[in-house]
Amino acid sequence: MFHKGIYETFPTLTNPYLHLISPHNPNPNYSKKHQHTKMATKFKFLLVLVSLASSSLNLSNADESTCASYTFSNNNVYKSCTDLPKLGASLHYTYNEDKNSADIAFRAPQTSSGWIAWGLNPKGTSMAGSQTIVAFHHSNGSLIAYTTPLDSYSPSMSPAELSFPVSNLSAEYSKKDMIIYATLGLPAEKKTKYNHVWQAGSSVTDDVPDSHPTSGDNVLSKGTIDFS
Repeated sequence: MFHKGIYETFPTLTNPYLHLISPHNPNPNYSKKHQHTKMATKFKFLLVLVSLASSSLNLSNADESTCASYTFSNNNVYKSCTDLPKLGASLHYTYNEDKNSADIAFRAPQTSSGWIAWGLNPKGTSMAGSQTIVAFHHSNGSLIAYTTPLDSYSPSMSPAELSFPVSNLSAEYSKKDMIIYATLGLPAEKKTKYNHVWQAGSSVTDDVPDSHPTSGDNVLSKGTIDFS
């Protein structure tokens, strides 16, 4: 234990605790506690900075995954896009008011053996009655896209014309996404707002898309789209 009397008796000795003792600080442990408090405060501040930096990075990564940051390999550029709430899909589009038409690109994550589909339903909100476009890899190795109206919940998925014109139809498989490109002549009676549906399945047999799952996101993949 420290006794200050010896330093009063022998003043030539240096008291190593002198800087710790004052009328305002009679406790030699005070300085150590104060230093520990300052270090703890600095540590907490660093943790806050790391947390903020991590949050910023996560937001940046989220921004990079949105449709607005996507770059098409064919350099197509669209005025608008929307990240659809199901199946990880997105719809990119440019509306032409003079022609009441829309250039669209429907994009969804998919394996090379699967299929995707997107369409408008001018008369309802469900899959049945939708005027759709489907894309998949044909057995000859090519990626094909064609129009097919869904007249029931067990459609043939055979190529057929829709109730409105479709042109510039093509498909692409890029960055593990399957993409449908098309120009739609929009139904005049609906102006610019429509019910739309989208879908994806994991396999194709004899060049016909197999059934998609009938639960979860696959039965919730529908909504409205306003091209204006």
